[in-house]
Amino acid sequence: METLDYRFDGHTAVHFPPQAVLVGVLASGNLEVLLEAAPLDGAMQVRIVTAASGFGSIWQAVIADFAARHPLRDVQVSINDAGATPAVVSLRLDQAVQALHEGAPQ
Repeated sequence: METLDYRFDGHTAVHFPPQAVLVGVLASGNLEVLLEAAPLDGAMQVRIVTAASGFGSIWQAVIADFAARHPLRDVQVSINDAGATPAVVSLRLDQAVQALHEGAPQ
Protein backbone atom coordinates (compact mmCIF):
# COMPACT_ATOMS: atom_id res chain seq x y z
CA MET A 1 0.00 0.00 0.00
CA GLU A 2 1.17 3.49 -0.83
CA THR A 3 -0.25 6.81 0.35
CA LEU A 4 0.18 9.94 -1.76
CA ASP A 5 -0.81 13.47 -0.73
CA TYR A 6 -1.27 16.51 -2.98
CA ARG A 7 -2.49 20.05 -2.37
CA PHE A 8 -3.69 22.56 -4.97
CA ASP A 9 -4.95 26.14 -4.85
CA GLY A 10 -8.68 26.25 -5.38
CA HIS A 11 -10.72 28.93 -7.13
CA THR A 12 -14.23 27.46 -7.34
CA ALA A 13 -16.42 27.67 -4.26
CA VAL A 14 -18.46 24.54 -3.61
CA HIS A 15 -21.84 24.15 -1.92
CA PHE A 16 -21.93 20.64 -0.49
CA PRO A 17 -25.02 18.51 -0.14
CA PRO A 18 -25.93 17.51 3.43
CA GLN A 19 -23.63 14.48 3.17
CA ALA A 20 -20.24 13.89 1.59
CA VAL A 21 -20.11 12.66 -2.02
CA LEU A 22 -18.98 9.06 -2.64
CA VAL A 23 -18.67 7.46 -6.08
CA GLY A 24 -17.16 4.23 -7.35
CA VAL A 25 -16.63 0.85 -5.76
CA LEU A 26 -13.41 -0.36 -4.26
CA ALA A 27 -12.93 -3.61 -6.16
CA SER A 28 -10.32 -5.15 -8.40
CA GLY A 29 -9.29 -2.63 -11.03
CA ASN A 30 -11.49 0.15 -9.68
CA LEU A 31 -11.53 2.83 -7.01
CA GLU A 32 -13.75 4.96 -4.84
CA VAL A 33 -13.65 8.75 -4.56
CA LEU A 34 -14.91 10.67 -1.54
CA LEU A 35 -15.39 14.47 -1.61
CA GLU A 36 -15.82 16.27 1.70
CA ALA A 37 -15.98 19.89 2.76
CA ALA A 38 -12.88 20.87 4.76
CA PRO A 39 -11.45 24.17 6.05
CA LEU A 40 -8.32 24.28 3.87
CA ASP A 41 -7.85 28.07 3.39
CA GLY A 42 -9.16 27.84 -0.17
CA ALA A 43 -7.15 24.78 -1.17
CA MET A 44 -8.08 21.34 -2.43
CA GLN A 45 -6.27 18.48 -0.74
CA VAL A 46 -6.05 15.02 -2.28
CA ARG A 47 -5.09 11.83 -0.44
CA ILE A 48 -4.65 8.62 -2.40
CA VAL A 49 -4.32 5.20 -0.83
CA THR A 50 -3.39 2.72 -3.53
CA ALA A 51 -2.54 -0.95 -3.73
CA ALA A 52 -0.26 -0.25 -6.72
CA SER A 53 3.06 1.18 -5.54
CA GLY A 54 5.52 3.11 -7.68
CA PHE A 55 3.08 5.11 -9.82
CA GLY A 56 3.47 8.48 -8.08
CA SER A 57 4.36 10.40 -11.24
CA ILE A 58 1.28 9.07 -13.05
CA TRP A 59 -0.95 9.90 -10.09
CA GLN A 60 0.51 13.39 -9.94
CA ALA A 61 -0.23 13.97 -13.65
CA VAL A 62 -3.82 12.70 -13.36
CA ILE A 63 -4.54 14.67 -10.18
CA ALA A 64 -2.91 17.86 -11.53
CA ASP A 65 -5.11 17.59 -14.64
CA PHE A 66 -8.19 17.18 -12.45
CA ALA A 67 -7.20 20.17 -10.28
CA ALA A 68 -6.71 22.31 -13.41
CA ARG A 69 -10.17 21.37 -14.71
CA HIS A 70 -11.91 21.54 -11.32
CA PRO A 71 -10.05 23.97 -9.00
CA LEU A 72 -12.33 23.34 -6.02
CA ARG A 73 -11.93 25.36 -2.81
CA ASP A 74 -11.97 23.86 0.68
CA VAL A 75 -12.46 20.30 -0.53
CA GLN A 76 -10.80 17.12 0.75
CA VAL A 77 -10.60 14.43 -1.94
CA SER A 78 -9.94 10.90 -0.70
CA ILE A 79 -9.20 8.16 -3.20
CA ASN A 80 -9.03 4.47 -2.31
CA ASP A 81 -7.56 2.62 -5.27
CA ALA A 82 -7.45 -1.05 -6.20
CA GLY A 83 -5.36 -0.65 -9.37
CA ALA A 84 -7.56 1.56 -11.56
CA THR A 85 -6.18 2.88 -14.84
CA PRO A 86 -5.65 6.65 -15.26
CA ALA A 87 -8.74 6.83 -17.49
CA VAL A 88 -10.90 5.24 -14.78
CA VAL A 89 -9.44 7.61 -12.17
CA SER A 90 -10.33 10.63 -14.31
CA LEU A 91 -13.81 9.24 -14.95
CA ARG A 92 -14.49 8.68 -11.24
CA LEU A 93 -13.18 12.15 -10.30
CA ASP A 94 -15.41 13.80 -12.90
CA GLN A 95 -18.30 11.65 -11.73
CA ALA A 96 -17.73 12.84 -8.15
CA VAL A 97 -17.75 16.51 -9.20
CA GLN A 98 -20.95 15.95 -11.19
CA ALA A 99 -22.58 14.27 -8.18
CA LEU A 100 -21.39 17.15 -6.00
CA HIS A 101 -23.04 19.74 -8.24
CA GLU A 102 -26.23 17.70 -8.64
CA GLY A 103 -26.62 17.20 -4.88
CA ALA A 104 -25.69 20.74 -3.79
CA PRO A 105 -28.42 22.93 -2.31
CA GLN A 106 -29.55 25.68 -4.69
